[in-house]
Amino acid sequence: MWERILAMLRKEFRSVFRDPRMRMVIFGVPVIQTLIFGYAVTMDVRHVRLVVVDRDNTPASRELVARFTGSDYFDAVAYTNDENEARAAIDGTRAAAVLQINAGFEAHQRTQRPSPVQLIVDGSDSNTARLVLNYSSVIAATYNTQLMLETALRRAGRSVPTARVDLRPRAWFNENLESRNYFVPGVMAVLVMLISLMLTGMAIVREKEAGTIEQIMVTPIRPLEFVLGKFAPFIVIGFVDVALVTIVGVFWFEIPIRGSFALLLLGTGCFLLTTLGIGLFISTVSGTQQQAMMTTFFFFFPAMLLSGFIYPIANMPEAVQWLTLLNPLRYFLVIIRGVFLKGVGLDILWPQLAALLALGLVVMSFAVARFHKTST
Repeated sequence: MWERILAMLRKEFRSVFRDPRMRMVIFGVPVIQTLIFGYAVTMDVRHVRLVVVDRDNTPASRELVARFTGSDYFDAVAYTNDENEARAAIDGTRAAAVLQINAGFEAHQRTQRPSPVQLIVDGSDSNTARLVLNYSSVIAATYNTQLMLETALRRAGRSVPTARVDLRPRAWFNENLESRNYFVPGVMAVLVMLISLMLTGMAIVREKEAGTIEQIMVTPIRPLEFVLGKFAPFIVIGFVDVALVTIVGVFWFEIPIRGSFALLLLGTGCFLLTTLGIGLFISTVSGTQQQAMMTTFFFFFPAMLLSGFIYPIANMPEAVQWLTLLNPLRYFLVIIRGVFLKGVGLDILWPQLAALLALGLVVMSFAVARFHKTST
């Protein structure tokens, strides 16, 4: 048995690494994609392009504008009094927001009347628009508090003590609240899933198209031995890719890995068990490599969207939340982010590991049974 499995291992390793382009795809592409996604995938909103329409043009209005443009969140790209020009900037995506201050802004302040200020936000990107509104509300509230304090001091004619709440927020695990620290570990999980699915899904289909699957099946090798010998190289490749991407994340993006690397490898092994089983099932239902590739992407994109990689699962409809319990990527993301950012151990992550192991055993057993049925 072990001689037959080792023979399959040698054959598969030679088949995978014979082509230099395949070696680049397996080991080079994950590193390159991690570098690209590490810079591109971010939820931080900075330097929002702002058009300023200041019809008052007084020291008070200029101070409010300075509070917006002096922060890291807004950059003034144009100053105009023409509403059509401001609308054109929004329509042409040259700006994401318009700050409009009408005439009489300072006069209203002197007479203790409300001074309306309008902020027009491009809502086509709802997430960015929501963050822009939050930033603007904080800036306006701070400015309003200062005006009220100055008014109270002028009325008192002297310096008076004022009570206030001094809120000092403190974030655990991701102290600077950088979205890169949250997304790069997720990118690692997504890349491992995609590569393992594609390699596994193509493996048996390639044998079918070449006509060698029938020759293999008439040999003394049993289906289980064939599966073990066929997919063991992909397990090794998955672990190597995890190590490479981890090195990039830790040493290039300086993402801390606070937990146990051995626990990360354990979670990767359980995760690969599920992805290899899914890839084997895709191979059994596909007749060509094109069909296998399309089926892989048909499974991969919903799995990514329903994993919590981008959108929190808690915000999804309840029926969809139940559906995500069948998604192995959901559990692996909790493991990889817990190891990297929180440094938690097996006592916290064992439910995710148990779920992955259970899913992996069920999927692999079903896939092997399906392969045994189709091969006979």
